[in-house]
Amino acid sequence: MSNTIKSKEELGNYSKVYGKLRMIANGGNEVNAIRSITNQCIATSETVIDSSTFSNITNLVAQKISLASDLDFVQEIHEKPKGKAKKSALKKGSLDEDPPTRVEANIYIELRASSSWADVIKDLKNSNDSSVINRIKNIRHCGKIVKANVILDDLQLISSSPNIVGIEGTQSVLTPPLINLAVSSSPKPKGLKLDNNIPNVNSGNVIIGIIDVGGLDFAHQDFLKTNGDTRFLAIWDQGGNHRPEPNKVWNQHKEFNDFDYGSLLTQKNMNDAIQAAPNIGAPVHDIEPQSQQFPSSHATHVASIAAGNTGVCSKADIAGVLISLPQEDNHRTKSFTDSSRISDAVDFLLELAKKEGKPISINISLGTNGHAHDGSAAVNRWVDSQLTLDGRCVCVATGNAGQEKGETPDDFGYIMGRIHTSGKIENKGLSVDLEWHVIGNGFVDVSENELEIWYEPQDRFSVMIKPPGSDWIGPIKPQEFIENQQLDDFSFISVYNKIYHEANGNNYIGIYLSPNLNTSQIVGVKSGLWKVRIIGDEIRDGNFDAWIERDDPVRRVQNFWNFPSFFSETTNVDNKSINSLACGHNVIAVGNFDTDNDKINITSSQGPSRDNRKKPEIVAPGTNIVAANGFSGPNQLWTAKTGTSMASPYACGVAGLLLAKHEKLTSVQIAGIMKRTSTPITNENYDWKNDTGFGLINVNACLEEAQRLLDFKDITA
Repeated sequence: MSNTIKSKEELGNYSKVYGKLRMIANGGNEVNAIRSITNQCIATSETVIDSSTFSNITNLVAQKISLASDLDFVQEIHEKPKGKAKKSALKKGSLDEDPPTRVEANIYIELRASSSWADVIKDLKNSNDSSVINRIKNIRHCGKIVKANVILDDLQLISSSPNIVGIEGTQSVLTPPLINLAVSSSPKPKGLKLDNNIPNVNSGNVIIGIIDVGGLDFAHQDFLKTNGDTRFLAIWDQGGNHRPEPNKVWNQHKEFNDFDYGSLLTQKNMNDAIQAAPNIGAPVHDIEPQSQQFPSSHATHVASIAAGNTGVCSKADIAGVLISLPQEDNHRTKSFTDSSRISDAVDFLLELAKKEGKPISINISLGTNGHAHDGSAAVNRWVDSQLTLDGRCVCVATGNAGQEKGETPDDFGYIMGRIHTSGKIENKGLSVDLEWHVIGNGFVDVSENELEIWYEPQDRFSVMIKPPGSDWIGPIKPQEFIENQQLDDFSFISVYNKIYHEANGNNYIGIYLSPNLNTSQIVGVKSGLWKVRIIGDEIRDGNFDAWIERDDPVRRVQNFWNFPSFFSETTNVDNKSINSLACGHNVIAVGNFDTDNDKINITSSQGPSRDNRKKPEIVAPGTNIVAANGFSGPNQLWTAKTGTSMASPYACGVAGLLLAKHEKLTSVQIAGIMKRTSTPITNENYDWKNDTGFGLINVNACLEEAQRLLDFKDITA
């Protein structure tokens, strides 16, 4: 195997492109077109290989999954691929088409402190190919961060601008796995009752914003006014095409000019459909369809908890954004489900609140494990920047990666946990080995796997990787990398060892395992125990943290499942499993409290953040929560779900009540009120804990405390 190392001089300005994005861009167009089927951060303008073909290819390697109780995957028999598979390097421009199929990516561009986007455009006008300017789309600004949609082949040219510090790829946005329990139309949720001594709170003067997936059942009885109209102001369906884009619907408002994709359902559209449905005998959601209308939808349940008629903030207006999430059997190659869509969604809801002249509380029950978990990811900084103004708040679910081992012999819930490890290399020359289980279908994994290691800038680590049954690869020293190096089984590995990362100045090691995405035969990453050895070259601090970016379990075809990778029980460290989106400085991270059993749910992700900030701030009821059962018919109006996805909207609704009482509150003030008034978990004190935060949210105490901000007493002598 080749170990060619390129220096920064050889890379030139391309070194400003973060490792994972470079690894993807290094692949050919055909490879990335296939990759886009499962990778949420890239998309194609043309279809090279459709999803059904991909399923047929992956079915060739599908085997019956058997998860032994001891999970001893090392002993699995791994066969080398048969047929026409050949060992060859990934090459650019693998398509014969003219022009070649365009593979797109959403990116965040970090500008220099003294630079503007106009400076970058000026640089590109003077470049070898000024036409690149016309290919950059969906440009949005937030401080010195620019979000844009670009062609992967243009990255090297864009990075040549001296006004750019770094270019970060987006992160996949995943829906936390839930436990579902269908219930009949009765019992319905009891709703929130405030203490008699709490002054009346008019929650009708606030907006609850929901950023989620699965569809919003705006005609469900939990969202209807007494006159039969919906309480939803608008739904921006980012993957929809039934209605025009927001910029066309609200073209008189320049604030919406940049929201130029998807479909906007206005309140009038929704009310017209509700009124027309009985007259024409058609379902409401056939008249006003969304790209996602999943039975028992995640978004509908979340919205019901936060602001349904039976929910916490039951009089508020509601606005929703559906992050693009096509149905499993449809093409997903042309859509994004990435962190850039989150920043777009937040901005849209904030502009809508400004348009309506109301404060807003936003809930995000989605997440990712990528990046440094210290709030330095571009999407974190984007949202944090927007929360410096008053009258706005964002609550984020911590995630459901808290389980480290099974409670019973047949409990494999820890597969969704074991995402974090940490340790310390005491002296130069010493090393630590990490054990990384890659499962896939038990034989191979046709999805990509990634592991990120973050450590202090004063240290220097080398890294080695040992695939199952193979020799060690490396060492890869600081400022060295391997990019799409093919292994003996035809899969690929990429390793980037970078010092002084542009996002936070810390050091970073990224390890990416990629299947061989070949149209004639997909060769998956070998299942088994992968080992990662971290070696101390220079030690002054020695501490490190590492995270696995999980995939959701995916049913490919029939009973063929792909499972995420995870650390072994001995490698896993049971803290800092909180999703990175919840690590923002100005957002409120919310964990899952099991009210019936008076304890934290075992799956609730734990803090702190990597920089040891106290995340989560609080916990809220999130276990067996009964709320609206979207798109499921009149006889199945309610369903119970469990997860931090259910806890976060409860806190979001409480934040809405606080904004109704005091519309000038900021997100950090609301967090402070929640922390101050939280109730300690049974047998615990007021100290912050990594799973409980400061305790269980207390609605009545929050509202009483908010009153103190309205009362001032002048005691000047």
